[in-house]
Amino acid sequence: MGRNAIHKNRDKNKQKLPQVPDQYKKETDGVYEEYSAELADQDDREAQARMQAADKRAEQRQSK
Repeated sequence: MGRNAIHKNRDKNKQKLPQVPDQYKKETDGVYEEYSAELADQDDREAQARMQAADKRAEQRQSK
């Protein structure tokens, strides 16, 4: 058995490592908050509308 046989076995192990799903690769801002429409005031509703409009603009830019 030559010296190279050890290196070949080591390199084959890398193919068996699990891959990270795409849903976990996305970066977040680190803020996770629940939104309740019943408890929202006018400022919350306006912020929600601005966020949805910004999401639509971002989707349109990505699709071009």
